[in-house]
Amino acid sequence: MDNSSGEVLLRVYKNEPTLVPPMVETKHGLYYLSNLDQNIAVTVQTIYCFKSQDKSNEQVFDTLRESLSKVLVDFYPLAGRLTVSDEGKLIVDCTGEGAVFVEAQAECDLVKIGDITKPDPSMLGTLVYNIPGAKNILEIPPLVAQVTRFKCGGFVLGLAMNHCMFDGIGAMEFVNSWAETSRGTTSPIPPFSNRSILKPRNPLFVNFPHNEFTELDDSSNSSINLYQEEALLYQSFNFNQERLNHIKTLAMQDGTLEKCTTFEVLAAFVWRARSEAMGFDPNKRTKLLFAVDGRSRLNPPLPNRYFGNGIVLTNSICKVGELLSNPLSYTVGLVQDAIKMVTDDYIRSAVDYFEMTRLRPSLASTLLITTWSRLDFHSTDFGWGEPVQSGPVTLPEKEVTLFLSSGKEKKNINVLLGLPSSAMERFKELMEI
Repeated sequence: MDNSSGEVLLRVYKNEPTLVPPMVETKHGLYYLSNLDQNIAVTVQTIYCFKSQDKSNEQVFDTLRESLSKVLVDFYPLAGRLTVSDEGKLIVDCTGEGAVFVEAQAECDLVKIGDITKPDPSMLGTLVYNIPGAKNILEIPPLVAQVTRFKCGGFVLGLAMNHCMFDGIGAMEFVNSWAETSRGTTSPIPPFSNRSILKPRNPLFVNFPHNEFTELDDSSNSSINLYQEEALLYQSFNFNQERLNHIKTLAMQDGTLEKCTTFEVLAAFVWRARSEAMGFDPNKRTKLLFAVDGRSRLNPPLPNRYFGNGIVLTNSICKVGELLSNPLSYTVGLVQDAIKMVTDDYIRSAVDYFEMTRLRPSLASTLLITTWSRLDFHSTDFGWGEPVQSGPVTLPEKEVTLFLSSGKEKKNINVLLGLPSSAMERFKELMEI
């Protein structure tokens, strides 16, 4: 792994990338991306680690390449390329040229990777393929896969997928369909691919304040100097059932709340702690952003296996001083209000708002929480058993915090974030409850 100087000791030798097109001819032409897809056009990198099994991994390259070719028939937009429509929005040109596939060899055993719950982007980054010289997302195919074999017989599947193609639920349905195809046990259920069901209304109608797009003033916040002057440290904090129950007790003890979920209380707890650790000005406003699954909140609900983003960002804005001087129940209440706000009407309004403004959500003075704790990353079996580890390579932005499930029953939650070094030290203290 790393030595004291930070040098990456995981050496990976990569072959030249090849293209994997769909096995048969698929639809060509332009494929519509909804306004919910437009807002999160970033590449998400994840890895899946598989240890050596009785089944030989000699065929792993061929097996994964052939099964990818098959599953791309149903998920054909992933074989296309992103471009810009006449309206100035992202759209997929379904060229059918294929996903990028890279074979690689590591000169060590899989155990050398260590525990990936605390990502080391410099090391784990060698397990995914980055398109050389790519200056923007239009130059990066929607799906890039790297398969790295290790000396022990284990291998790692590293994926780089653009978030505009699907949210976490959709991504897992794709990966699990690929895995089912690889095992050859069943024929995966095709996705629902028509995203035009989320087209803007005519006429457009914005009937909510969409503060997720509001740019807060952080000119006097110490965060600017901290990020410029100090190293960004990544840390993972594990919350087992005992700790989660303890935080819930803290939130409920003043009798303000009737109930609260694990996500609500943990989001509130982390928002407060990060704001305090960063030393934000008490008179400045801070924003919490997080995604809510809108599939069942839309009327009618999105179809099963909807291929696209069914999530919508909701928010809460509060002065830092109010956040820290009030009890934890107050912050949990803010999170609950943000969730309640997400109705069919709100989602349609958000779609129309983007159509009118083309604004992107602002991350100034913001904590953006992404929840992967309900995603079934751990059961993906390509024929070599379930992964021994899986998770992100890095966080896409410094303002992002990730909630990941952990433990044997996946009921514990790892909170992963990056902070400037001095803020991380204070954050660690605040986590000791």
